[in-house]
Amino acid sequence: MDRENSPDISIQPEVSALPEISILIVSYNTRELTLAAIDSVARQTHTPHEIIVVDNRSSDGSKDAIAAHPAAPRLIALDDNIGFARANNLAARHARADTLLLLNPDTVVLDHAIDRLMEFARQNPSAQIWGGRTLFADGSLNPSSCWQRISLWSTFCRTTGLAAIFPNSPLFNAEAIGGWARDRERNVDIVSGCFFMIPKSLWNKLGGFDPAFYMYGEEADLCLRAHRQGARPAITPGATIIHLGGASERTRAAKMIKLLCAKITLINRHLPAWQRPLARLLMRLWPLTRQVALGAISLLSGADKHKQSAAEWRDVWRRRAEWQNGYRSDRDRLPVGAGSSLASLPPSPKPNIQ
Repeated sequence: MDRENSPDISIQPEVSALPEISILIVSYNTRELTLAAIDSVARQTHTPHEIIVVDNRSSDGSKDAIAAHPAAPRLIALDDNIGFARANNLAARHARADTLLLLNPDTVVLDHAIDRLMEFARQNPSAQIWGGRTLFADGSLNPSSCWQRISLWSTFCRTTGLAAIFPNSPLFNAEAIGGWARDRERNVDIVSGCFFMIPKSLWNKLGGFDPAFYMYGEEADLCLRAHRQGARPAITPGATIIHLGGASERTRAAKMIKLLCAKITLINRHLPAWQRPLARLLMRLWPLTRQVALGAISLLSGADKHKQSAAEWRDVWRRRAEWQNGYRSDRDRLPVGAGSSLASLPPSPKPNIQ
């Protein structure tokens, strides 16, 4: 059944003026943060725009509060949580602009960042995917606005602790582009989904996010598929937002389990076939090495924070059956390069809609 016509979905009517950009926000139990994000968009954005919010069955009153917001966002209220990737795909189907901007609910737009990102996109059309600079609430750098692709080397550095020991090293912390302050324009492999601009035509060509990714990793998968279509994602420090990060996650263990599922799925999809077995083994050992290292540090230091972190990693390791094979999808068995768009791949299982 098409979710757009399903009885468990409520969609507010669109306005008449044609926007230049459609801003997509997925909300899940982040009412106050989502309202603050919408406030900042309305206050800081002069480019003609529409705001589309998909609420993934929040239980904190988000739906009513968003519907009543004076910025008049278009609300798609769901009766089940379909995840970040599917929710963005749903929002994109209702978008009327030629440009899409994915914006996390735990963000605050600063200094006309969306307008600046639009201008950056106009000046750098060959990038085809654009992002900005992200800060924490205290104004310090949040480096998660962009990444380099996962590799066998980066996975080795993560599991052995080299990335944690040398966080500012571009060699040992390659995925996080260690040591770079995100203070200049640069091409990157991956733009974070928290502040992610893309032409709707390219989004449609790629089939949007692969819904096999429930949460985390979907933008990495899309960027790497786009790269095979000629895209060269880029970021600019001229477009800066605050991104708190992880606001909808109840526990660190829950976040890490989803992240590990995504990482292993990315290994299955985007590493050369001969590297995948070793890369999967290294990624599966990462929680165990973190648990051992933090346990040893807590014994030596007596610090509660290390003891708590070790316990969280122990929980992740104990629950390894949930993540060690990645997200389940027939697409994982396809060879690298076997089709750059989801249109050429088997359909993902559809959510159960009553």
